[in-house]
Amino acid sequence: MKKMKSAALIGLGAMGAYFAPRLYGEYGENFRVIAGGERKKRLMEQGVSINGVNYHFPVADPEQAGEPADLVIIAVKGYGLDQAVKDIRGFVGEETVILSVLNGVDSEQKVIDAYGEAHVLYSYMRVSIVMKDGCTNYDPALGSIHFGEKENREGHYSERVIAVKEVFDRCGITGIIDPDMIKGIWFKFMCNVGENLTCALLGIPFGAFQRSSHANAIRKQAMREVMQIAVKQGIDLSEEDMEKQEETLRGLPFLNKPSTLQDLEAGKKTEIAMFAGTVMEYGNRLGVATPVNELLYHGICVLEEKNEGLF
Repeated sequence: MKKMKSAALIGLGAMGAYFAPRLYGEYGENFRVIAGGERKKRLMEQGVSINGVNYHFPVADPEQAGEPADLVIIAVKGYGLDQAVKDIRGFVGEETVILSVLNGVDSEQKVIDAYGEAHVLYSYMRVSIVMKDGCTNYDPALGSIHFGEKENREGHYSERVIAVKEVFDRCGITGIIDPDMIKGIWFKFMCNVGENLTCALLGIPFGAFQRSSHANAIRKQAMREVMQIAVKQGIDLSEEDMEKQEETLRGLPFLNKPSTLQDLEAGKKTEIAMFAGTVMEYGNRLGVATPVNELLYHGICVLEEKNEGLF
């Protein structure tokens, strides 16, 4: 596969902000942020603040795409995926590779349904990002993106995996190629469900898991429900995988908050349907009881209703 000479990104929230400055630094005008309407106007006029720097990235309207990009990264919220899949249409050429770095377990399949397997690699992110008052901050040294085909054997990576890895290396992005991407995606989902939703419902930072056995009890029970659903599908998640996450939690800044809690505090819509809602759907289909996730789902929906002024 030829060297990738251009990139496009849709979504400039927490995950998009991780990629945008470095892709822009590498590609310049051959990097584009896909945005239309009022969002396009706002980005062009005001820019976006990332780690204390205000950026005015090149913006391309989805209705006026121009040349396809070699790499397209989808970094929207879960509830924005369907529209994003439509909006990238004009940026996808014959050899375009698409990464959908959303939280959750189903986004790749939705992109595959629209563009075919030949365009899509699997991916997930491991990074703690703080968004407040329109500013995004994170430690670039702590973040990483895991990506690849469904299965990847060292020394035998596909041409497109190698091409994307070269892009990330040039941009200073930590890219990790997992041997089993499906397990990796479900592992990340399991951690998100346990950590994001517990923190969001209780209004606590990640640091609470370093001190509170009660917070950890809720977190782990939510994770076990995801683990049971994964095992039912032949995905090898275990208690040992859960224990591996303990070290990661200990290394996070004490006051950092997960995205779901940040969204609630900012009065924004959360991804609760994609998190606990997905767990409930899979549980119902596979015969796995999900009482903890049901409580988290309904509890966070109540907090959304509160934000909306329902009571």
